[in-house]
Amino acid sequence: MMEYQRRQFLQLVAGAAALPVTSSIASAQAYPSRPVRLVIGYTPGGSADLTSRLMGQWLSEKLGQSFVIENRPGGGTNIATEQVLRATPDGYTLLLVAPANAINATLYDKLPFDFMKEMEPIAGIIRFPNVVVVHPSLPIKSIPELIAYAKANPGKLNMASSGNGSTIHMSGELFKMLTGINMQHVPYRGGAPALTDMLSGQMHVMFDNLPTCAEHVKSGKLRGLAVTSTTRSDVLPDLPLVADYLPGYEASAWYGLAAPKGTPPEIVDRLNKAVNEILADPKAKARFAEIGAILLPGSPADFGKLVADETEKWGKVVKFAGAKVD
Repeated sequence: MMEYQRRQFLQLVAGAAALPVTSSIASAQAYPSRPVRLVIGYTPGGSADLTSRLMGQWLSEKLGQSFVIENRPGGGTNIATEQVLRATPDGYTLLLVAPANAINATLYDKLPFDFMKEMEPIAGIIRFPNVVVVHPSLPIKSIPELIAYAKANPGKLNMASSGNGSTIHMSGELFKMLTGINMQHVPYRGGAPALTDMLSGQMHVMFDNLPTCAEHVKSGKLRGLAVTSTTRSDVLPDLPLVADYLPGYEASAWYGLAAPKGTPPEIVDRLNKAVNEILADPKAKARFAEIGAILLPGSPADFGKLVADETEKWGKVVKFAGAKVD
């Protein structure tokens, strides 16, 4: 009788111990059972917003639930980032991760979070180069001519960006660091107003995102000098690489997904698998190719390494530039 009771007790203990695991697996299999919020730290209309809306639509189709895009600009993306990191780690609040998350680790003296420690990487999505553009009124038609002009006219060229610490800003600072030239940085509150002043001729130089400036380069409203990636762009195939003239130069914008730390691994894996299936789909490949994007398939660990590497790289450029937040 005692042996029977002992066996019964052990079975109950074993059953109780298995409950959280079973519950977790069941939860992951049912995920998502309600709409998922994808938070981005940018205003509508830019490349981050476009990437989010494309992925949100495709994830909705694949997983059978709405992915609601929530634009939370401000604080150099820190407002959106903190909102997600403080959310319940259940897979229903995700963040579109961007280079700003890597840059801000050094740009800001004190943040209310440690991004690398408090986020759960899910998957990379895309990366694309910036384009070095100048206003056509300038007598500059190549990267060597830009360097020569800037050296002959120190501080006279205005370099527009979408804000202090943005990828557009940091791409220009890396260029200045490697060439020793002096251009006057003029930060704007977003890429759209900076581009508007570039088109009017009020600004001289910009390292703009390829998706937003490609049509202006093709139409001749802006003069493209080079792309900032390590391979040529199919969208602007005639443009050389900055690295052709400055070996080792590389700067690109990239996007991926992350969740708060502690999100169940089964949910992270489900989302990672869905993103990778989307990136392998011919429809998604064709759409991203239209904006000159390079796909970033891979594991959560692959995306986590990308963010860590970019954090280290841009930290050095921020320190060189002495960049400060507005």
